[in-house]
Amino acid sequence: MIKQVAVVGAGVMGHSIAEVFALNGYKVNLEDFYPEVIEKAKIGINNSLDKLIASKKLDDAGKKAAIENIKFFNNIEEAVKNADLSIEVVPEIYEIKVKVLKEIAEHTDKIIASNTSNIRITEMAEEIKKPERLVGMHFFNPPILMKLVEVIKGDKTSMNYIDEIYDLSVKLGKKPIKILKDEAGFVVNRISAPEMLLLCNAYENKIAKPEAIDKYFKSQGLPMGPYQLFDYVGIDTVVDSLKYYGKELSPDYGKCHAFDSLMGSKKLGLKTGEGIYKWENGKAIIPESEESDKINLMDIFALEINEATKLIEDGVAVSADIETGVKYGLNRPFGPITVANGLTNDEVLETLNKLYEQYKIDVFKPSKTIEAHKMKEAFNKKVVEEKKEEKSEILDYKIEGKVGIITLMNGKNNLMSFELLKALDKQLNIIEEANNVNVVIIKGNERAFSAGADLSQFISNPFMFMKISNTGETIFDRITKMNKIFIAQLKGYVLGGGFELALACDIRTSLPDSVIGFPEAGLGLIPGYGGSQRLPNLIGISRAMDMILTCDRISGQKAYEYGIITRLFSEKIEENTMELAKSLSEKISPASVYVAKRLIYNTATINLDEEALSMGMLYAGNDLKEGVKAFLEKRKPDYKGN
Repeated sequence: MIKQVAVVGAGVMGHSIAEVFALNGYKVNLEDFYPEVIEKAKIGINNSLDKLIASKKLDDAGKKAAIENIKFFNNIEEAVKNADLSIEVVPEIYEIKVKVLKEIAEHTDKIIASNTSNIRITEMAEEIKKPERLVGMHFFNPPILMKLVEVIKGDKTSMNYIDEIYDLSVKLGKKPIKILKDEAGFVVNRISAPEMLLLCNAYENKIAKPEAIDKYFKSQGLPMGPYQLFDYVGIDTVVDSLKYYGKELSPDYGKCHAFDSLMGSKKLGLKTGEGIYKWENGKAIIPESEESDKINLMDIFALEINEATKLIEDGVAVSADIETGVKYGLNRPFGPITVANGLTNDEVLETLNKLYEQYKIDVFKPSKTIEAHKMKEAFNKKVVEEKKEEKSEILDYKIEGKVGIITLMNGKNNLMSFELLKALDKQLNIIEEANNVNVVIIKGNERAFSAGADLSQFISNPFMFMKISNTGETIFDRITKMNKIFIAQLKGYVLGGGFELALACDIRTSLPDSVIGFPEAGLGLIPGYGGSQRLPNLIGISRAMDMILTCDRISGQKAYEYGIITRLFSEKIEENTMELAKSLSEKISPASVYVAKRLIYNTATINLDEEALSMGMLYAGNDLKEGVKAFLEKRKPDYKGN
């Protein structure tokens, strides 16, 4: 069992990794050859812990405990000799990493990990004693915030060590993925490598101004355009990565020399004050430009999907781990598998062929899987290896007596994402079969029951949009048909899809200051999970029309007066709702519940199919695109009525 950890290399990544372990109760020896780096590490760790305190993720006692868990060293032998795991976190230069790994291996016979982001574990393992104990443990920057850890198996790495580091990563609160075949770039960097090559060639061939391409990508909701991002991470980092991939993956990566002149004049981006753009006070000075879609999202998606199929073909990783890797490693709401499931094989094939014809780069050619029209089959193939049932991170369920309690945990706003809907549907399957549960409470957190739909999700076409609406309707409709009493416990924001979930429940409890409403019409949408049908049946057409068309938010008190809230509690909503639920669970017959709900709900005229069809029609219009774009850009929309 791993209790004592040594981190060799106390730079920004190294001391952040040490902090992660210390916060999780592990004893850490943090080592660096340079005393000044150790001093900077102490300041960095202290500042980071203070930020956690300021954001109320840590208290003073937690900070004190974390600091006490870290000891500092200027000698590798002393740092690693009692460690159960030693992690190398030195610059991404092969010679430096091997030198450090050799020294670590001389002084410990336990597991050794490398935090390399690109260099093959197999290659470095050949240089040390007992190569079977070298594992890749690639944290993403900043480790204190980023969830992903790539656990990489070299050719000689023992699978037992892979499993041990995987389990350790879970204990650290991370989302680990297994890299089963040691190839350059592993999963996340490998997935993004072809788009780096595309953008390099587009820049070299002057396909469009970089500011025009960046403006397009920002209009799609991204915080930075791709060229701004190149400047941010460093032009030298981009060039070094392309050279490395040119040696390890394909010569194509080494053929683009678009950034050579920038390298020669030391214009490396943010770090030097100028690169593709000039930088002042940490911000890029980007010239005004019309946006250009000469490189568009479909190009990027197609390249990522193509590379994902190659990873599966080569046995590097399974589809679920590729999705998790891109989602958490690049901090996105979805990965390439989700995107692929919303597209056809022909759409991806056509885009890749277009890119190949335009640039004549073999990396852009469709993979064997896509050529054979087996994209979705490859991504949705079940893994033979039996996986442990993972507890959902976005939904919790527990039982107290005859009361089931569902807690939504999808971030501070509990947004209604695809994943949350699927998790809820899966939980309803279990509840439906549970004869020991008569009443179910659905609740959120202190800030929000649910603040509505996740507008950052990938939706490829109107039919998919309609299908998602229909899926949400179907899941919520199950609640109205089940022989259980469902109680929505409302606190904080109850908006959009969250409000619709509450409307599907049989009883709604609330505090007076809850914030309730439908913002959809202001985004070019309508309530699409049954809300446009259930609200007028509950409070009448006139009031429902006013709430939906004005997008006005009302308080829990006003909602009680309207008849939306059935029980208003001035305080102690948790205790009062539970008291109500327990009372009902013990005195009301499930058979009576089933019949009563069926009779009562059947008196209402609800046409969910019409609502879903309307959602699909809205998706095809320009007003929705403008509404979502304005929302992401935090400005007022300019609707044209089409």
